[in-house]
Amino acid sequence: CLAVNRLIGILAITPISVRWYKSLPDRSLSLPLALVSWETLKLDLEQKLFGQHLATEVILKALTGFKNNRNPKKPLTLSLHGWAGTGKNFVSQIVAENLHPKGLKSNFVHLFVSTLHFPHEQKIKLYQEQLQKWIRGNVSACASSVFIFDEMDKLHPGIIDAIKPFLDYYEQVDGVSYCKAIFIFLSNAGGDLITKTALDFWRAGRKREDIQLKDLEPVLSVGVFNNKHSGLWRSGLIDRNLIDYFVPFLPLEYRHVKMCVRAEMRARGAAVDEDIVTRVAEEMTFFPKDEKIYSDKGCKTVQSRLDFH
Repeated sequence: CLAVNRLIGILAITPISVRWYKSLPDRSLSLPLALVSWETLKLDLEQKLFGQHLATEVILKALTGFKNNRNPKKPLTLSLHGWAGTGKNFVSQIVAENLHPKGLKSNFVHLFVSTLHFPHEQKIKLYQEQLQKWIRGNVSACASSVFIFDEMDKLHPGIIDAIKPFLDYYEQVDGVSYCKAIFIFLSNAGGDLITKTALDFWRAGRKREDIQLKDLEPVLSVGVFNNKHSGLWRSGLIDRNLIDYFVPFLPLEYRHVKMCVRAEMRARGAAVDEDIVTRVAEEMTFFPKDEKIYSDKGCKTVQSRLDFH
């Protein structure tokens, strides 16, 4: 998308009011899907995301299939689930950067945080109207816009159904086609179901890499649909099968935490010190109480803990 010679309305949703601003034209080139380096995306997922074989496989296949389809019948919609620190936000960032050069800073990538943008339950109707206007305006400016909804488990039920017409199998809605847009939902909901499956595999002596999407996706979709705290509780998005993939993020083990520490040290330009790697990993707390297999915060606090070493 190249937004030239036009002014794009930027919606700033606050708890008090809705304000529209006019921004300068965004002359930063956003790569057409056909020019995106999918080898780069594959390498990013395989080399930077740890312990998530399912997420890596599903996201790469979903995006590649979507990119190869010159005439998609609906936008690509992904729902990422798992406990905090397992890589959901990190993956959405990687996807954004591979689709649009500026990543999350691009005018064509839009991040919504439930507790920030939709805090008040009594304003659900207003939020629904704002959301429809915001998405309609931005897809009109860039057909391949990316919309990321974080903290879906904290979103008031019903709000997300406002975008159902945009995710459905319509060639156009009010003269606008949404078929090349991408919607990504991030949620902690379903983390307990994912952990139970991973733990069952571990106790049965089976490798976590043996877990397949079919072992989790059906349980996850039903569980999220029936979870009052999922943001997708009884949502028409699930009922109408408009979410293309429910992507499970497995709880991270001790070895994965060490991988995160090493990656962070390299990102800081420091030499990898295995003594420090071990100390940081051992400072984390693990569950269940007896087996102590999984990090209860994933890799979320690795950066702050590394600061002390």
